[in-house]
Amino acid sequence: MIAWGLVVVVLSLVCWGGQVVSLLAPDQATRLGLSESESEVEPVFWVDARGEAFWDSLVLWVMPVAGILMVADSSWWPYLGLAGGGAYLYFAGRGLAVRSLMGKRDLRIGSAASVRFGLAALAVWGMMAAVTIVVAIVELESLR
Repeated sequence: MIAWGLVVVVLSLVCWGGQVVSLLAPDQATRLGLSESESEVEPVFWVDARGEAFWDSLVLWVMPVAGILMVADSSWWPYLGLAGGGAYLYFAGRGLAVRSLMGKRDLRIGSAASVRFGLAALAVWGMMAAVTIVVAIVELESLR
């Protein structure tokens, strides 16, 4: 459980931390490759990404905390794992759907390499979320 907890901490901190940087320092996020510059994407995509960064900064912190509690073998981790897993599963699914649909309509959402990397990262976060939800359910069932 410690190994998975460390994976959850690292992957979710990258995601949540990236969204916090995108919210608080969008120019720095662009320089770091965490987001696209406003001039390189559709205006609606850029605004959506700003709103996403705001909301994700508020809710995605739950998963790194779940991972820390998992490593610490706290009985609270499955509850935060379920909540965080649900938030990350939604985040990843919505991100994949929006980027796929916008890309199919030939809307500018970033360079091809950036879009591929973003889709891959979203898929990894979605899988992390799904696995964490399953592990949390198994853990809660074992407590019954």
